[in-house]
Amino acid sequence: MRAQLETYTTGFWALLPQLVAALLWVLFVWFAVHLVQWLLPRVLGKARMRRALVDVLLMLATVGLWLFGVLIAVTIAFPSITPGRALTALGVGGVAIGFAFKDVFENFLAGILLLIREPFRIGDFIECEGIEGEVEEITVRDTHVRQTDGQIVVAPNAMFFKNPVTIRTAQDIRRITVMCGVSYDTDVDAARDVILGAVREVDSVRNDVRDVQVFAQAFGSSSIDFEVTWWTGSRPVDIRASRDKVVAAVKRALDEAGMEIPFPYRTLTFKEPLPIRREDAPEESEETGESEESEDRSRPEP
Repeated sequence: MRAQLETYTTGFWALLPQLVAALLWVLFVWFAVHLVQWLLPRVLGKARMRRALVDVLLMLATVGLWLFGVLIAVTIAFPSITPGRALTALGVGGVAIGFAFKDVFENFLAGILLLIREPFRIGDFIECEGIEGEVEEITVRDTHVRQTDGQIVVAPNAMFFKNPVTIRTAQDIRRITVMCGVSYDTDVDAARDVILGAVREVDSVRNDVRDVQVFAQAFGSSSIDFEVTWWTGSRPVDIRASRDKVVAAVKRALDEAGMEIPFPYRTLTFKEPLPIRREDAPEESEETGESEESEDRSRPEP
């Protein structure tokens, strides 16, 4: 037992210089990591990168430096462990971890690609796989979308990377279309001019970008249908507000011009003729079938 302890002590003292050298190397790596954490955000900030992308690059640089530093420290402390053997062990472990956390790494890589490509940004209104709302945050794993009803959806980045994404605020303006009908006895050209003038007067309509378009679209069941198209802001609240103003303006203009916005007329047909009774006709008695009289027949005898 004593000999074994002496062997351990001798081995420790023989290994001590290497351990001190490895420790000094770890301290150097620690200083380098802090230097990179201080310098990298300032350099990337001048390039106007997204904050989330800067955080990802900073995390990758930190992990890479520590992985490289620990690997070198192990080879310094234990010369029998070569970098090739250490990398082989890390590779086998990495494969096992990769299979165990496949979805996590998939979302992580998808998040990095989304941050680099920038198909949409924070503040954009998007729609993907039934999820529609404003992008509030993009991380390396998921994206936070605030729906118009106030609820927030946290969706994995792989979903936005694999599926089509509709970016409703990719431009500052969007086109809106509503249908408007006028009666068949209305002059089509006159109705078109009235609708066109009414829509152009709405303050939310972007006439400076693209002009309003009004086309006679179809022969409806009870009206001539017009397709009314204009451009306004791209946010959902801009769409709803502009549609409200345009519908009200068109209705007001058609009323002032004496043009009817018809509603469907219905004709009911019965297989057999129906009996018709006047409201002021006397009712017949159910027992005798004779008319009931409201006068009092009893009179005093002379």
